[in-house]
Amino acid sequence: MHATMMDDYPLTVNHLVERAERLYPTREIVSQMPDKSLRRHDYRTVVGRARALAKALIDAGLQKGDRVATLMWNHHVHLEVYYGVPMAGGIYHTLNLRLSPADLSFIATHAHDRFLVIDDVLLPLLETFEDNARFDRVLVANLKGEPLPRGREDYEDFIGEPLGPGDWTPPEPKETDGIGMCYTSGTTGRPKGVVYSHRAIALHSMASAMTDGLTLSQHDVLLPVVPMFHANAWGLPFTAALVGAKQVHPGPHLDPTSLLDLYEREKVTVSAGVPTIWLGIQKAVEAEPDRWTLQDGLRMVVGGSAAPEAMIRKMDELGMEVIHAWGMTETSPLGSVATIKPSIEDKGEDVIYATRAKQCLPAPFVEVRAVGEKGPVPWDGQSMGELQVRGPWVAASYHDMPEISDEKWTEDGWFRTGDVVTIDPEGYIKITDRTKDLIKSGGEWISSVELENALMGHESIQEAAVIGIPDERWVERPLAAVVLRDGYDIDADALTEHLLQKFPKWWMPEGFVVMDEIPRTSTGKFLKAKLRENLSDWQPS
Repeated sequence: MHATMMDDYPLTVNHLVERAERLYPTREIVSQMPDKSLRRHDYRTVVGRARALAKALIDAGLQKGDRVATLMWNHHVHLEVYYGVPMAGGIYHTLNLRLSPADLSFIATHAHDRFLVIDDVLLPLLETFEDNARFDRVLVANLKGEPLPRGREDYEDFIGEPLGPGDWTPPEPKETDGIGMCYTSGTTGRPKGVVYSHRAIALHSMASAMTDGLTLSQHDVLLPVVPMFHANAWGLPFTAALVGAKQVHPGPHLDPTSLLDLYEREKVTVSAGVPTIWLGIQKAVEAEPDRWTLQDGLRMVVGGSAAPEAMIRKMDELGMEVIHAWGMTETSPLGSVATIKPSIEDKGEDVIYATRAKQCLPAPFVEVRAVGEKGPVPWDGQSMGELQVRGPWVAASYHDMPEISDEKWTEDGWFRTGDVVTIDPEGYIKITDRTKDLIKSGGEWISSVELENALMGHESIQEAAVIGIPDERWVERPLAAVVLRDGYDIDADALTEHLLQKFPKWWMPEGFVVMDEIPRTSTGKFLKAKLRENLSDWQPS
């Protein structure tokens, strides 16, 4: 007998999108507009409009691999671009609307964007860099329903009526074709572009939906707070389509009250965003515990930066479960997710919470290693090294940046993340710092991340960021910038005593600087370069 090979079926996102249209046609996709009104569509309509967009783009001259940029908040039109551009054989390219005009013009030019789809409310932003970009066509999503400025092309007129699966057949893609493109936030040097393939996102979506992943199913109502212009929206538009989950998009309204109102109104069961979002949600619910009726066990996927253990505990008390995940633009982005092994479950509450605060276990197909100065370090939970990863949805290079790519990828094909980690014998990853943020004091390393998370476990501290400052004797010493909770004053002695419960005396910050807010990047991470600049003249009192 001869062995029979499996069918060589292409892994493309078109299958995911068409599956949602066929099996979940009436499942809702809800979009909040700038005036807070809600527009309700379903998968049948959104996929039909995406198909119409694909045909219109091809009719307008789009060639395979051409870039279609977006400058939009989270709503149904942005979703249509995510679904429709790959149908046309193009690559959607999400522009981060929080970047500077100089960065936006560089990114749009470097990516060779031909088309742009933009919210009408963001046209003033376009005017700041349009002269330095090279868009052939600009299509405006008319969210306000007002006449568009002269010379602007209406997205609705461009796409026309929705097209059903029998009305037009898109070109058949290869699973290795690119479908989407994102640039890093550019905290170190110029932003760098990553192109995602059909195969990468199809596999990523299946891993993300798993019970030991982000646990998405057709029974869920998903509200992604993470912007669709950041890290491929964490792959959630495609994972949601794969399983047929209802989607609720918040538009530009990302404040805690607006989000909680949407959670309650639409019966949201899972949401996703960075820790600052959940700290704001936590504060709002604590201040008005009886104002909102939320779904039992509302799941909050947190990524972008480490989730403090204290926040995870408090959210549990408030009836919301934090799912800690880690990833990067270069990893599509899911790299690891917090799941608790049976071997951990019997070790008590404190061990479980400490484990949930780690970046936890690698996602299926994602391989990890920690590499020190002398090579890979053991998985003993103590040895630190730079986290390196590889897998089917981990990028192999940056777009058109060969020199930087050579620096960031090893000769044997692993991506250097820049995160310093330990990995324990169970395989749990714990990020101790970024390579550039580690503090070397007296020849020994101090983890700024661990100090920050411990400080945010103190009742008086809302947020904390720790940086290294120059020291003649020790080379560097830690300095903590803190945002106080309402009603509290700074008490340096109490904070030091709190930290001494976990860390040696030589880890203690030289001081605590009270700030109204800590500088952040466009994606919500602490901007430590700016913090160091702001505190460069700090002297102990």
